[in-house]
Amino acid sequence: MAKRRKFTPEFKAEVVLEVLSGATSQAEVCRRHNLNENQLSQWKRQLLENASTLFDSTDKQSSDAEKRIAHLEQLVGRLTVALDIQKKALDWLK
Repeated sequence: MAKRRKFTPEFKAEVVLEVLSGATSQAEVCRRHNLNENQLSQWKRQLLENASTLFDSTDKQSSDAEKRIAHLEQLVGRLTVALDIQKKALDWLK
């Protein structure tokens, strides 16, 4: 039984962009890379459907990271205050 080939996202993008640029036909690219035309059509559809999210993802990730950093900074502040209180209480008990 033949093993399934796995293609990297970089390879998929390169092949789809080659077809979309119009430099070569889809059939020619499929022959050159030994691909099924249905597979290439699926990759092309996926790229076109997800193209709008390529630019939004960095903005969302950065806002999520900023929220996480703010939460962690608040947590560090609370822990620092609690530690200071414990140190003062320990000094007072001595």
